[in-house]
Amino acid sequence: MSNYINTNIASFVAQRVLSQQNTALSTSLYRVSTGYRINSGKDDPAGLIASESLRCEQQAIQAAITNISRANNIVASAEGGLVEINNLLVQLEDLVDRSANEAGISQEERDANQLQVDAILESVNRIANNTEFQGRKLLSGELAYTTSGITDSGEYFQNVIINAAKIPSDGARNVTVEVTGSAQLAEMVFAASSVTGGNVTIQVAGNLGSETLTFGSGTKISTMRDAINASRDMTGVSAVVNASGTELHINSIEYGSDQFVTVKVLDGTLADLQAGDHGDNTDFGQDASVKINGVTAITNGLRASMRSSALSLDIDLSAEFGTLATTDSEKVFAITGGGADFMISPTVSLAGQASMGIQAVDTGSLGNAGVGYLSSLATGQSNALSTGNYAQAQRIVRASQDLVSQLRGRLGAFQKNTLETTSNSLSVTYENTAAAEASIRETDFASETATLTRSQILVQSATMTLKLANSQPQTVLSLLN
Repeated sequence: MSNYINTNIASFVAQRVLSQQNTALSTSLYRVSTGYRINSGKDDPAGLIASESLRCEQQAIQAAITNISRANNIVASAEGGLVEINNLLVQLEDLVDRSANEAGISQEERDANQLQVDAILESVNRIANNTEFQGRKLLSGELAYTTSGITDSGEYFQNVIINAAKIPSDGARNVTVEVTGSAQLAEMVFAASSVTGGNVTIQVAGNLGSETLTFGSGTKISTMRDAINASRDMTGVSAVVNASGTELHINSIEYGSDQFVTVKVLDGTLADLQAGDHGDNTDFGQDASVKINGVTAITNGLRASMRSSALSLDIDLSAEFGTLATTDSEKVFAITGGGADFMISPTVSLAGQASMGIQAVDTGSLGNAGVGYLSSLATGQSNALSTGNYAQAQRIVRASQDLVSQLRGRLGAFQKNTLETTSNSLSVTYENTAAAEASIRETDFASETATLTRSQILVQSATMTLKLANSQPQTVLSLLN
């Protein structure tokens, strides 16, 4: 027992312990009331740093999910316009087909059909120019990519469709197109200047159909050429005579391995008809071999396609370039800008950016350089109903339908395979990030309430101990009695 009254060591100890227990009780009360284990840096410096980093990640993930939702809205708006354009093209196909029945309709009805055609073309242009999202036109070509190094003359390319490209913010993406193998027409050759040995009947067939032709003995190959070309739209086969007039070349009108020409002798003999590469009376074409930026492209005739994470495009080569008839086998152009860029990653970077091009779908853009453009079906144009070019008009309409359908397919694939899958992945990542942040920062109530109860008991115990320590010096009074 201490005999000192000026210095109460026991009281000092009790005061210190009580202060510590009060601090612990205050901390527990604060954590229980706020729901957070870490309320200031001193609570857990390392944990605070980790939790703040995770909070930033959560915010970035939420922003990316919001961006994806907005991108979905934009794509859905664009497809809504394309659906209507596709419906108009179906109506246009009907008008062209019914007008082709020349003997079955009057001139007045054909003129009325042309009025409907004009109205449809105007509607296509109106939808293309008025489909917007927050003031930005979606189908007018505003979201198409811009290029440099491609001439309008079509010397190398007849058409370039850039589906997607990731372009550095401070530059452009160069595209090198190299033709390593020539595209070829399907071709049969009659190596004579005329028919000999009596009359001959042949069947000429191609991708569009077949036609039976009869030639008398002595018929010049120029006459045979004219007869075959007269059925060009029926068969998909044309013919030319070589410069010396000694050979008749019977060709498919298109390039590619899916094109064929068959010349079958039905009656008589055609002794100078050379055998085809793939059979006695049939020959097939050949696709061009093309490399784009060093990668072997997928080819179909003169069309070359490339798909990669950084670049996706379709190119229609000119016949001269695709058959190596020019002096150049390599052409370089640049993608300089444009396109629709969506940031769908929590980290802002080129790798986290999803890009796609939405080309114009007005009447001057639908179709292609080979068959023509939709605008040519308007009154006074080269393929109006009054011209009688119904087969050509139908091919233009169908080429336009293909472009619209392909664009809708790309938009749908972008939504399903890029936006939705990324959104699903980010949602899972957000859940895990939030769980990790909560485990570091938030209060574990089961543990903290137990700590709170313990602190309350200890505060009460320390208070009683302090009371006893303060009363202990009074025992000195017993010495004075």
